Amino acid sequence: MPVEDLQKVYQQHAQTVYKFLLAKTGNEHLAEELTQETFYQAVKSVDRFDGSCKVSVWLCQIAKHLWYQHLRKQKREAPVLPEDLPEVPGPSAEEGLLEKEGRMDLFRLVHGLPEPAREVVYLRAFGGLSFREIGDVCGRTETWARVTFYRSKEKLRNGGARDEE
Repeated sequence: MPVEDLQKVYQQHAQTVYKFLLAKTGNEHLAEELTQETFYQAVKSVDRFDGSCKVSVWLCQIAKHLWYQHLRKQKREAPVLPEDLPEVPGPSAEEGLLEKEGRMDLFRLVHGLPEPAREVVYLRAFGGLSFREIGDVCGRTETWARVTFYRSKEKLRNGGARDEE
């Protein structure tokens, strides 16, 4: 594939891959790093792209695998901290604490959603992807993404109660 084509693919899809990874990681720096690695891996394996899906879907699949690889590596390399280290107290501003607790409650509720719903919420709310992009990434339709997001919002409004599906 000519260099011009690769640059065009990067320009067209880098933002989508970055948003996807940002939704997964919640960390801008890590999302940027994994986005770069995604395109590196895509260039290395471009000959294996068979055109059976959209380029954006293929790239997001590569990104997802890199994210899982990163998580496995982090789990293996997690440092064991001595139990006798003193705890360092954080800032005690009440407003900051209340805001943080509110966000944590929301993240807990979102994390409690079943898998396809959780991913759709992350991609839409935190990644800023359109319903069409979410459908492409998940291998589903735009309508499926809309309905899944709507149902997930309703579950979150009701305290995140899971329906038996």
